[in-house]
Amino acid sequence: MVRLLLFIIARFGKGAKSVTETMLEKALALGMSEEEFRQVCEILGRQPTDTELAMFSVEWSEHCGYGRSRQWLRLLPRDVGKYRVTVGGDAGGIEVKQGLWVLFKMESHNHPSQIEPKSGAATGIGGIVRDILAMGARPIALVDTLRFGNLSDPKARYIFTGVVEGIAWYGNCIGLATVAGEVGFNDCYKTNCLVGVMCVGVAKENELMTSAAKGVGNAVVYVGNATGRDGIGGCSVLASKEIREELEMRPTVQLGDPFAEKCLIEACLEAYRRGAVVAVKDMGAAGLTCTTVEMAAAGGVGMVVDLSLVPKREQNMQPWEVMMSESQERMLLIVEKGREEEVKSIFEKWGLHCVVIGRLTSDGLVRIYDGEQLVAEIPAKAIAEAPLKNLPLREPDYLKEVRRFDLSGLPEPDDYTEALLHLLSSPNIASKVWVYQQYDHMVQVNTVVPPGVADAAVLRLKDWDEKFGIAVTADCNSLYCFLDPYLGAQLAVAEAARNLSCVGAEPAGVTDCLCFGNPDKPDRYWQFVESVKGIADACRELGVPVVSGNVSFYNESDVSVIHPSPLIGMVGVMEDVSFHTTMAFKDEGDLIVLLGRCRNELGGSEYLRWRFGLEVGEPPMLNWCLEKSVQSVCREGIRRAILKSAHDCSEGGLAVCLAECCILGEVGAQVDIPEEAIGDDLKGRFSALLFGETASRIVVTVAPSDLKALQELAAAHQCPLFVLGRVGGSELQIAFAGQELVRETVAHLKAVWAAALAQQAEV
Repeated sequence: MVRLLLFIIARFGKGAKSVTETMLEKALALGMSEEEFRQVCEILGRQPTDTELAMFSVEWSEHCGYGRSRQWLRLLPRDVGKYRVTVGGDAGGIEVKQGLWVLFKMESHNHPSQIEPKSGAATGIGGIVRDILAMGARPIALVDTLRFGNLSDPKARYIFTGVVEGIAWYGNCIGLATVAGEVGFNDCYKTNCLVGVMCVGVAKENELMTSAAKGVGNAVVYVGNATGRDGIGGCSVLASKEIREELEMRPTVQLGDPFAEKCLIEACLEAYRRGAVVAVKDMGAAGLTCTTVEMAAAGGVGMVVDLSLVPKREQNMQPWEVMMSESQERMLLIVEKGREEEVKSIFEKWGLHCVVIGRLTSDGLVRIYDGEQLVAEIPAKAIAEAPLKNLPLREPDYLKEVRRFDLSGLPEPDDYTEALLHLLSSPNIASKVWVYQQYDHMVQVNTVVPPGVADAAVLRLKDWDEKFGIAVTADCNSLYCFLDPYLGAQLAVAEAARNLSCVGAEPAGVTDCLCFGNPDKPDRYWQFVESVKGIADACRELGVPVVSGNVSFYNESDVSVIHPSPLIGMVGVMEDVSFHTTMAFKDEGDLIVLLGRCRNELGGSEYLRWRFGLEVGEPPMLNWCLEKSVQSVCREGIRRAILKSAHDCSEGGLAVCLAECCILGEVGAQVDIPEEAIGDDLKGRFSALLFGETASRIVVTVAPSDLKALQELAAAHQCPLFVLGRVGGSELQIAFAGQELVRETVAHLKAVWAAALAQQAEV
């Protein structure tokens, strides 16, 4: 990889070309295939110039062109659910009320964060915020979903702490609340961390912007920071190949300036309100290349641009460098002819560059000049859509072995209380307060339910309606996807929806961040395709559209490959945010109720990983009728003020769920699981009863006087309901049919759960 970057610099830089060098060698150095190079020559009817070759390489890279994934992404439903949808821009969204749109998108910044954790994560935040800004929306909140190697490894700790610092630094500086997310740890991520970042914004319908350039003669306007050499090769080489010698790749990582980003947000929104901006696009991956060719192609127009006018912070930048640079905090606007000075005055007031660098034409060609010299002339539509690649698929060999593993022979723990304490100390389950305490989650004062107290965050859209709001969450159990990509992806969608239902929100829209290994390896590609199918089927079942997303391939090295990780971000709608619940048990004497059933399902559980070091078995089964009935009862119970608390059973199973409710409520519970709540296959398997991660289960609490109302609601939805016990005391006691299994003080449970992640992160 490093040799490729050095080759690019040597061949495209200041030095003279050797007599034996060919354009094909340059194309290969830029990550293109020989077939792609031949296609470029056919499109142009000649050999490409250096700048043209650079532009094709980044626009056709997997990171930008989605040649390996685009055909499968078409399976994802856009036209389901009851809300109007907008898709196809830099982000997507749903109309949550007449004339009010919520825009959201999740993207990854994995490879840059592995190489330079703070800068990589920070610029990931900056990029996703600009995607929302390019839709005409004001960004209001951030959600992150992160994966790292085991914290016993010093490098994993360095990357973990650096990524968290980068997210906090950039998000806090631009004044955006980071309100939700998830963090996971597994050695499969030791050479490829995952940094998925989601941004949510709000806009009125008349404020929505497009990226389709229109109006022959309109100005092409560069705004924001100056262009440098940072990020060159970031999408065509770094993000489209496996990591090898990562530390030498630091020049490909972008540098962020959050204070410029904050000014850019305000300047853009002000310019949009004037009505002078026809179209806008973020200069993210591929920089000026993606903005010029994609905007022109989307609008069916051509474009003439002069690179000598582009603000630069480094001297002697070559045209190909300017077109490939991924410097941050930059946008490309199409401005009505004659209104350029009006827009320029806005950006200059905010201390930002605003330069007319070109005009729209009618011929569909993108012409790039460097002063008087024409350095590129490309049909916009021909470059804007990368060629599709039909790759072979093959089910991984490991699946047969892990699926047929016999879990029945595993011994039961000697002490179930001790087992629970160990699980609470697992970084995958322990409190994430060490992470989110570094984020400002109250800025803009939209946050009703902050991180750490519920299964999703709740935001009030106060500028529209003091009561109306949304809930946001992110989820994915990557181990489930490793064991069964199709089912694992469905479980990720189901759990994200369940998280929203646990705060009283109706699931309304999905964004995804699909992170996988090398797609050129048939088993990795099979994992990707199966996961996409799983997401598509799950979203149709729930009636939630996929409005935006991102694909990140090549998350592997010669040391490790990540588990398939289709990260799911989801937004829910709440008519009245005052009707919500949190996880915490509230009042002594309240009844603890289970919605759903317990099954003998230990496959893919955190318990197996902790106790036996095993990643085996089948993930929990998913019954959509049961899943939807459990969620419906929970949502309606919250809206009718029947439920006092709600918490989804997920990692760690029922015992961990109950412990977390006690810890957050600082109150004990006496639980005796009735025999009718379990199937025959669970009898005697107390490890599965306590720590199995059976899906479609929510633990709720009600006042005794409201139990009948909840039972009637559950019966109406054909939802299984079982009274487990009562809230009260200072201990968590869990029994089955009178046989005590767990007894521990809430104070001790909290001490273990609260301190574990911080202790491991700060070793």
